[in-house]
Amino acid sequence: MTLAIQTSITELVNTLNEYNHQYYVLDEPTVPDAEYDRLLLSLKELEAANPGYILPNSPSQKVGGVALKAFTQVEHKLPMLSLDNAFNAGDMQAFDKRNVERLMDKQILTYCCEPKLDGLAVSLMYQDGLLVQAATRGDGKIGEDITENVKTIRCIPLQLRGELNKDYPSVLEARGEVFLPTDGFERLNQAQKAAGNKMFANPRNAAAGSLRQLDSKITAARGLAFYAYSIGYIEDAENLLSDSHYGRMVQLKQLGLPMNPEVAKVEGIDACLTYYQGIADKRNALSYEIDGVVFKIDSLPEQNKLGFVAKAPRWAIAHKFPAQEEMTILEEVEFQVGRTGAVTPVARLAPVFVGGVTVSNATLHNADEINRLGVKVGDSVVIRRAGDVIPQIVSVVLNRRPETAKEIRFPECCPVCSSDLEQIEGEAVIRCGAGLFCQAQLKESLKHFVSRKALNVDGLGDKLIDALVDKKMVKTPADLFRLDAFDVACMDRMGQKSAAKLIEALEKAKSTTLAKFVYGLGIREVGEATALNLALHFLTLDKIMQAKEESLLEVPDVGNIVAMHLNKFFAEAHNQAVITDLLALGINWPVIEPVASEDLVLADKTFVLTGTLNNLGRNDAKAKLQSLGAKVAGSVSAKTDCLVAGEKAGSKLTKAQSLGVTIWTEDDMLAFFAKHE
Repeated sequence: MTLAIQTSITELVNTLNEYNHQYYVLDEPTVPDAEYDRLLLSLKELEAANPGYILPNSPSQKVGGVALKAFTQVEHKLPMLSLDNAFNAGDMQAFDKRNVERLMDKQILTYCCEPKLDGLAVSLMYQDGLLVQAATRGDGKIGEDITENVKTIRCIPLQLRGELNKDYPSVLEARGEVFLPTDGFERLNQAQKAAGNKMFANPRNAAAGSLRQLDSKITAARGLAFYAYSIGYIEDAENLLSDSHYGRMVQLKQLGLPMNPEVAKVEGIDACLTYYQGIADKRNALSYEIDGVVFKIDSLPEQNKLGFVAKAPRWAIAHKFPAQEEMTILEEVEFQVGRTGAVTPVARLAPVFVGGVTVSNATLHNADEINRLGVKVGDSVVIRRAGDVIPQIVSVVLNRRPETAKEIRFPECCPVCSSDLEQIEGEAVIRCGAGLFCQAQLKESLKHFVSRKALNVDGLGDKLIDALVDKKMVKTPADLFRLDAFDVACMDRMGQKSAAKLIEALEKAKSTTLAKFVYGLGIREVGEATALNLALHFLTLDKIMQAKEESLLEVPDVGNIVAMHLNKFFAEAHNQAVITDLLALGINWPVIEPVASEDLVLADKTFVLTGTLNNLGRNDAKAKLQSLGAKVAGSVSAKTDCLVAGEKAGSKLTKAQSLGVTIWTEDDMLAFFAKHE
């Protein structure tokens, strides 16, 4: 009897998963919904009576489980990068020309084209074919674990189709976009309205809200969908996966993951522009929202050769659709002060629905932009969401200007601290020069200083910083480290436990790195990469602070403008005082030792890592090899000097042996590291 029940459950699971595949992936359903529902009900009844036989890939697991208390963070094994944008044919042609010139041996490139879905990028990690983790893109490096919610999306398979190590590798990360189809969005908003709840502004917001529900049963009821758009992290899959991006998309579809039916492969930039126009023509007829078309060079070897710049690949671009426009009234202009002191005019508008979003504010950028537009308070203005994201005023409808229209006048002093405003020659931006003395700048500076990429103070959110500044408990970043647990506990929405945790987090944050500290100071134009380059070049904070312009220009990523901002920042007495205060309060970082050329024992050597490393993570091993001068590649070739083979090493090991490449075990590598400590 037990075997019969187990067999029945297995057969029902396999049948229902096949029907799901036919419906969501192949778009060729073979049975009516009623038949599917009948079989699913039978499966649920069997599983309810025999819970010990529930299979992990059962479609019954897509209804949602126990509600979570919070989302945990997930570090992506490979960064989930954003894309650069093109807004016209000229941008696309320039993109193609750059890549042709870099590749040199190709005049006509092959591209993979697909609609750019207006949803949320997610990562799906499959291990031995089973979905084990799903995560949001987050900041590209760290996202949120949304596994339980993603499991409820009916078109996402819990188990890949095919055979392990024949059709797919042991570890496969599929990336794609979760979205809410337009008909599902309309049904959801009707339900929200009927229940007296707030309606969603657009399908993207609805999808985002659905994915971030702590109760996965709510997510399951929302009708989310998914299309795969790439493969991310893999292990030992050279012989399993295509060298073509389009080919990999077809393979993902064969494994059971939905692929957008509009995905196509074309030859040359002219064909890309034709594809773009074709998608634009059918945009309103599609069952989902899109805001452009993504083009990717199809050849993976060519992608690898082109590489990346900053946070975007050179081999891909998003060709955005022209923004949608509407007309409304400019009711008032307010002036806001940002973290760097920039005074920005913000237009307050009569609310208008543009491109799926209700817009009531728009940036006017600066005084030059106001003069260019000739705009006045009370004018009828045309609003556009540039790139379907940032609302901006495009033009003024002069024949509708009322007699009561008023000139927009820039303030003569800071609207927050009443300090004098200044404008650097050649810049359009007007700034408050009070720095940390200006409350508006202080709040934003503190938020930047404690952010994850800077000192990473857990539990110190925006509202708490606002309250600390408003109560004058914090006047500089150094005052954060003077906070008393009792005083913090007396604040609104705080208690002894929360206060103690905050003080503990501040104490922990004192141990940082020179690069994070420099980044956290909020110097104009000094981002993460520039701060790291400064740290590695000068090695100490004193040398960075004392560096003259000619010395700063020797640092990668530092030009005349950045050098000027660095000199100006460190020349300010109050900035020097804050830094001295912070160091006196215990902010510290490890000494950065200069690397002598004779210590780069692996200079000019190329290593490849494969298999599972048990004692040292792959990223740590890679970093250590690089610190000794080695280049770490992703695949074996005749130029490979050494392959480090961990457990379950596959085709890379075989190829390395055939080429006569030196093979190290993990123990060999660790022994080498120990020898060169």
